[in-house]
Amino acid sequence: MAVPLSLRRRAKEHPKALTALCSVVGYAVVLGVFLVPAVESLFPDLSRSTIDLLTHAIAVVNSITIVTLSVGWYRIRNGDVEGHRRAMVASFVLIVSFLGIYVPRVAGGGTKRFDGPELVTIVYLAMLAIHIILSILAVPIVIYAIVLGLTHTERELRTETPHARVGRIAAGSWLLSLVLGVVTYLLLNHVYAYTY
Repeated sequence: MAVPLSLRRRAKEHPKALTALCSVVGYAVVLGVFLVPAVESLFPDLSRSTIDLLTHAIAVVNSITIVTLSVGWYRIRNGDVEGHRRAMVASFVLIVSFLGIYVPRVAGGGTKRFDGPELVTIVYLAMLAIHIILSILAVPIVIYAIVLGLTHTERELRTETPHARVGRIAAGSWLLSLVLGVVTYLLLNHVYAYTY
């Protein structure tokens, strides 16, 4: 389905406004699950096996996103703009898919507490905190880079927008967040024990 020309023109003319709107919606969806009991009640309680399945699915989606982001970064560093665009759009689609798994998982399931050795627990919690902070901070930067990339020509991106600079910050923070998320997933679910 093609985006109507007038909508695309408005997005191109107001990328910061669209970024702010999309960011607020994204934050509201995720925070709503954590802070608004009525939102949580919209989702069914999940069985332990379903929670585990969704947890593993999230790790798979995040791992694939690490690959697509890395490919996108590699492509643009080698002058392949179309390959870069495809990889970054795929990364964005994957992160939206992640939200489609993450929100029901959080709303319908319990939590796992890390039960590793004390020093490992400190490292685990530090990595988890950095992962969460970067995830929160990266949202508007990633959306802004995507909006610019989808609404401007290659020439405009190079000469009229901060896409290259913003994209480096977005991809770097997003990659680090994803890598830390996958590492903490592995520590919690496969290397050490947890209490559910």
